[in-house]
Amino acid sequence: MTDLPAIDVLISGAGAAGLTLAIDLARRGVSFRLIDRSDRPFPGSRGKGVQPRSLELFEDLGLLDRMVAAGGPYPLLRTYDGQAFHDTAMMERREATPAEPYGEPLMLPQNINETLLRERLAELGHYVTSQCELLGFAQDEEGVTARLKSDAGEEMLRVRYLAGADGGRSLVRHTLGIDFPGETLPGRALVADMVLEGLSRDRWHRWNAAGGGHVSICPLGGTDLFQLQAGIVRPGEPDLSVAGINRLIAERTGRSDIVVHKVLWSSAYVMNVRLADRYQVGRVFLAGDAAHVHPPTGGQGLNTSVQDAYNLAWKLAAVLGGAPPALLATYEAERRPIAAHVLGLSTNLLRAARERGEMRRGRDTQELDLGYFESPLTLDLRGRSGRIRAGQRAPDAVCRGAGGQPVRLFDLFRGFHWSLLGYEVDRRALGHPRGGLVIHSVGERGDIVDAYGHVRDGYDLSPGDCVLVRPDGYVGAIFTAGQAAEMERYFADVGLSGRSTS
Repeated sequence: MTDLPAIDVLISGAGAAGLTLAIDLARRGVSFRLIDRSDRPFPGSRGKGVQPRSLELFEDLGLLDRMVAAGGPYPLLRTYDGQAFHDTAMMERREATPAEPYGEPLMLPQNINETLLRERLAELGHYVTSQCELLGFAQDEEGVTARLKSDAGEEMLRVRYLAGADGGRSLVRHTLGIDFPGETLPGRALVADMVLEGLSRDRWHRWNAAGGGHVSICPLGGTDLFQLQAGIVRPGEPDLSVAGINRLIAERTGRSDIVVHKVLWSSAYVMNVRLADRYQVGRVFLAGDAAHVHPPTGGQGLNTSVQDAYNLAWKLAAVLGGAPPALLATYEAERRPIAAHVLGLSTNLLRAARERGEMRRGRDTQELDLGYFESPLTLDLRGRSGRIRAGQRAPDAVCRGAGGQPVRLFDLFRGFHWSLLGYEVDRRALGHPRGGLVIHSVGERGDIVDAYGHVRDGYDLSPGDCVLVRPDGYVGAIFTAGQAAEMERYFADVGLSGRSTS
């Protein structure tokens, strides 16, 4: 028998998914090591849209305000036709509501996003082990033995679980022998971060041309830079120098007043649509681009990746804390269907952009309506339908504490616990206290007062209804106070089978 693991989790890959997973494990007190082959964070903007559902995630992780301060809103899209142009709202703009506090995406270049994630990880006392590469691994019933290489040489590391967040060419996925079916879409594209003059920063500028010869130039929120996106129409490698990009812009826009002075980062790429057949083999998991790769349209790749990590983290922590290992199987059951849906959405948006020059993004890209309705962790015992469903994202609501101070439901949910809301229910009827569960009675005589009716409206509750909210902000179960005893099996399955203190 091999030695028992000294570390709980090894995370291979310090992109957005790996960093999010590390932050969530760190705040839960789970021991881990986060490694990355590179000696520095990713240098370019690449993904730049943070969708409303991800903003809610980052609020929970303590990052929202600094991300908003570092980024900016999406500008209007200005589409040119010769000397004429017209402006349209690229993003569907919605007013924030008590249930949905963030109405539109945030533009935040990926390199800034990942820098902020690293800073948050450091605040929690953890850092990326850079220039450290996973060479291989083997697993058994008790853990995973990983072989690592760094400047200090090779080492063997024993862990309980391995998370592969190591990108589209994932060594972890290849080692597991997991198929990665999909397709490489026709055509290539280039992207570059640039310093330029000649264009206003209050618009996203786009010129359409037949045969994939479009070009768009977008001001990058939170920076003085612009991002170039363009189709590659000639065979061979494109010229990504300052002179080459200036020629491309002049050819496709017909303008000589747009001048690029510096290119900070550039890439020519093909677009793939691929989804791993499995997300878990034994004690090893895939997350982010290792499990799914997207075309850039719709800003879905990074957002889906960080949501993977948010889903996996609490389940790993629960199982390490004594929950049944079967809980980990729900990671693939929940996240893989989401990725399949989002890949279809991204591909359709790309087709619309290529064929019709259509760039508008609606609610379907914001990930607020995605849920785990068919999950084994989804339970509704009410015997009636309602506006809220088990498995959906739990709405926010503005309330008042019994002490008179304003409070949001998201304030109550923040952290790594489960939350149980009993609507017009005596908290003594909601079961005994247990570790990892915070109980709130919502009502005139409860600890939370629905002073503005937002809980009633957002959750469609009747007196006696109870809602169990998961650590990742989704509704796990809906039941009535009289059915509280029937929830004990559910609590045991997710690691909440604490004993009464009475």
